[in-house]
Amino acid sequence: MTINGVPREADVWPGESLLFALRERLGLPGSKNACEQGECGSCSILMDGTLVCACLVLAAQADGHDLVTVEGLGENGSLHPVQEAFVEAGAVQCGFCTPGLVVAVADLLRRDPTPSDDAIREALSGNLCRCTGYAKIFDAVRIAATRA
Repeated sequence: MTINGVPREADVWPGESLLFALRERLGLPGSKNACEQGECGSCSILMDGTLVCACLVLAAQADGHDLVTVEGLGENGSLHPVQEAFVEAGAVQCGFCTPGLVVAVADLLRRDPTPSDDAIREALSGNLCRCTGYAKIFDAVRIAATRA
């Protein structure tokens, strides 16, 4: 598989989740392990350009695919505009949900550079944050949209 633009291999067992392989075998801890049921979005990554919960994908299913994790969004050592916007808006509290939200917002803005509030709500409906009321997260999306 290719992860964040780099060909990678991992020796995995048949029932192992992609999330486990990313974090424990490949040293990419950005995607978080919260619910392990695809309900919280903390482990969101892009697989061939489609947003997926890495906890619901078997590691073996990623064979031959292109993956982008939160670590791979920025370029040349710089933060991705969405990551910068989250910092600027103060949308990061405990930070556990942040990687999944950042990947989901980057995906949204790639598909819809000027999303409405309803589009933002829909795009983030699979991501749960227990610390905020989502207002600062919405602010971050709006800031990132102006820079995209």
